[in-house]
Amino acid sequence: MADESKILATIARSATEQLQISISHYRGKSYLNMRIFYTTDDGQTWLPTKKGVTFAPDALMTLKDAVDVAIEELLTPEEADV
Repeated sequence: MADESKILATIARSATEQLQISISHYRGKSYLNMRIFYTTDDGQTWLPTKKGVTFAPDALMTLKDAVDVAIEELLTPEEADV
């Protein structure tokens, strides 16, 4: 069973869905999780869906590099400085 996770960020997708980015621990190891959660009670409780991805620590620099490229290609310099 997974230990308590630490939510780093949430990104709203709709009134009933959000992407949660968190660090979790499983069997003594830490992971970065990005998972879609949903609510049926106006946001009082958020439940995970099967839609998501888990990154081991050794993949984080590859993910960071990809996000950096996306920032360069998709955002204006002013947006990137925010």
